[in-house]
Amino acid sequence: MDAPDTGRRPDMRTYGVPETLERPHKGPMDLPFLMLVVMLSIIGLVMMFSASYASALNDADTGYNAAYYFMRQGLFAVLGMALMLLISRFNYQFFRPLAVPLMAVSVVLLILVLIIGVERNAAKRWIVLGSFQFQPSEIAKLAVIVCFAAMISVYKDRMKTFRYGVLPFAAILGVISFLMYLEPHLSGTVLILGVGGALMFVGGVHWGWFAGLLGAGGLGVYMALTTDFLGRVLPYAMRRIEIWRDPFLDRQGSGYQAIQSLYAIGSGGAFGLGLGKSRQKYLYLPEEHNDFVFAIVCEELGLIGACIVLLLFAVLILRGYWIAIHARDRFGSLMVTGITTLLAMQTFFNVAVVTNLIPVTGMSMPFFSYGGTSLLIQLMEMGIVLAVSRQIPAPKSG
Repeated sequence: MDAPDTGRRPDMRTYGVPETLERPHKGPMDLPFLMLVVMLSIIGLVMMFSASYASALNDADTGYNAAYYFMRQGLFAVLGMALMLLISRFNYQFFRPLAVPLMAVSVVLLILVLIIGVERNAAKRWIVLGSFQFQPSEIAKLAVIVCFAAMISVYKDRMKTFRYGVLPFAAILGVISFLMYLEPHLSGTVLILGVGGALMFVGGVHWGWFAGLLGAGGLGVYMALTTDFLGRVLPYAMRRIEIWRDPFLDRQGSGYQAIQSLYAIGSGGAFGLGLGKSRQKYLYLPEEHNDFVFAIVCEELGLIGACIVLLLFAVLILRGYWIAIHARDRFGSLMVTGITTLLAMQTFFNVAVVTNLIPVTGMSMPFFSYGGTSLLIQLMEMGIVLAVSRQIPAPKSG
């Protein structure tokens, strides 16, 4: 239950106060959710290996080792599973006092990546420390979810006012979005704005303020795509929209990736070519083991196999929202809502890009795309959901 409203102005210190003084009920974790996560992780690891071994064999950086990407991803998957199970044993109130420090760390990292980050494809999104590399934007996503959940739990009915329900949240989203825009990382910006907006809506923001913020966000995206905003130009964004409308305008250039993706999907047919038998992964389709791994899923497993994968994602997302609805308190419910919404948005946008439903952008597929730190953080987020599920109040016996 929520603490009583004393009428005092909430301050940052109250974020560390539990919402209940009662000893939390600790039951078993939600097994359906756990099994779905494990199934998707295993299928994703197998498909990533199938999609990657051709390019790994052709890359000197991998030592021409076909299993290079698979072994690295597998290591992070095992570590992520261990951390997921460990976090699931925590009392999730542990994350409440971490809300502000986590947000501060994410802002610092987003600033650092602009200074010391490694540039790839005209974007600075990665910080490299020896053989370890990560995207600060992945940490920022989790920081927004935890921080917003903590703030909304404190503000409660004040969420309907501009001072508490709009201003602090808009300020946080503005800072994070601006720093990610400078990288530039438009797809990550859209994800963070979407998750932040969803939590504000669920948290009780008046629909009028929410509609205004949505309109302002849409205007900001339009300016980013069409104008020189604060000296930053994103010509590639408009070019991607043109190629999205007709990839064959530049079939050997900007449209090449979209065309090869559609070839992979089309050649899979209903039943697929068979596991490991993709043709497009032989250096035809760029990013075949990363952002476009779903195209290889369609080619090898066919329409039926791809639909089964999407069905598993859909059931996982629905189960996540079920846990959010039945959570013990508001803080837990909001965290699970944010994590599940992030998973849903990322899955939808990745599939939409691969099928050319929306313009090409750098959006990875959860559990499937290559990226060790991304997979690690995703599994840790699943651990938070499982931690919340362990404290769902037991049904009262008759």
